Amino acid sequence: MITLLRAALAATLLLVTPAFAHNGVVHLGEINISAPFTRATLPNAPVGGGFLTIENTGDQTDRLISATSSVAGDTQIHEMSMQGDVMKMRELAEGLEIPAGATVAMAPGGYHIMFMGLNQAFVEGESITITLVFEKAGSVEIELPVLGTAADSAGHGAMEMDHDASQDVAPMMDHGALNSESTN
Repeated sequence: MITLLRAALAATLLLVTPAFAHNGVVHLGEINISAPFTRATLPNAPVGGGFLTIENTGDQTDRLISATSSVAGDTQIHEMSMQGDVMKMRELAEGLEIPAGATVAMAPGGYHIMFMGLNQAFVEGESITITLVFEKAGSVEIELPVLGTAADSAGHGAMEMDHDASQDVAPMMDHGALNSESTN
């Protein structure tokens, strides 16, 4: 029985793609993930955003195809862009392409990880755990430190974007795209 358990454990460990952290950078094959963070949220906030930088040092394009976290009912990969004078947000259902030899920033106002249906507030000074799944590199679990509400990068502040529809800024943002396939 013990031998069977050891064999099962060894087989499970072989299925996990190794990821290594060095100087704050998580290495997953040809993919390097750096500067992860999220912003603090208000209690009972329905959504939050995750941000990081992905570098592909390989010679083949990879794709971030999904993200998951126990802190939200749904976790998606999103893009924000201006269409006329309206900021539009949409899910990237096919994932986010990471071209060979390129670096892609997931930052406020652009590509980001969207946590919807939060089951807890993001508290400054804590961290949340997420799993990123890449088409070729595999999956990796990382920690997103929770920074202040005005953070625009891991360690820098900027204007806060408010997802609360009761605020004056909200009419300029089209949240309807969250439930549609395309906003083109």
